[in-house]
Amino acid sequence: MMSAQKQLGPQDLVPAWVDGVLTPVEKLEAHQRGLKHKAVSVFVLDGDNVLIQRRALGKYHTPGLWANTCCTHPMWGEKPIDCATRRLKQELGITGLFPVHRDNLEYRADVGSGLIEHEVVDLFIAQTDSSLRISPDPEEVAETKWIGFYDLCAEIERRPQNYSPWLRIYLTEHKDRLFASMLRL
Repeated sequence: MMSAQKQLGPQDLVPAWVDGVLTPVEKLEAHQRGLKHKAVSVFVLDGDNVLIQRRALGKYHTPGLWANTCCTHPMWGEKPIDCATRRLKQELGITGLFPVHRDNLEYRADVGSGLIEHEVVDLFIAQTDSSLRISPDPEEVAETKWIGFYDLCAEIERRPQNYSPWLRIYLTEHKDRLFASMLRL
């Protein structure tokens, strides 16, 4: 008797480079093989405060670590801006924001359990105010909090083990490039 195979949906296939060709690859396979793949990260800001999330404990990598507002992989064929807007709604219940593309960057990081994130990231920033309604999906997000940008950078320096590798990379290696003109760095 044949075992049932999981049916892959578009959310399971990410754009990854295989032998130099952008190809739809199953998300877990991309991480297992350490393939360079597309990603999207969003930072939601209220003045100098940034909304961060602690990843749900059921996530298959980096569970329980603090990360930027949201981060994900675009589905095959999905535009980065559409992906950013979709994940704000899916992960945090946030609608009505208009993320602005800020920059592209590439990084490679071990995320534990033999998995590698080798991402080419479209990074977006969205401005809001304290009236923003947040309704996190508990399958994705354990908790959220607003934290001062400078306090977050200092906290990452003091306790890096509490933060996702990509957030540490963004704020230790690229903060001037990403945020200087917005936050008086």
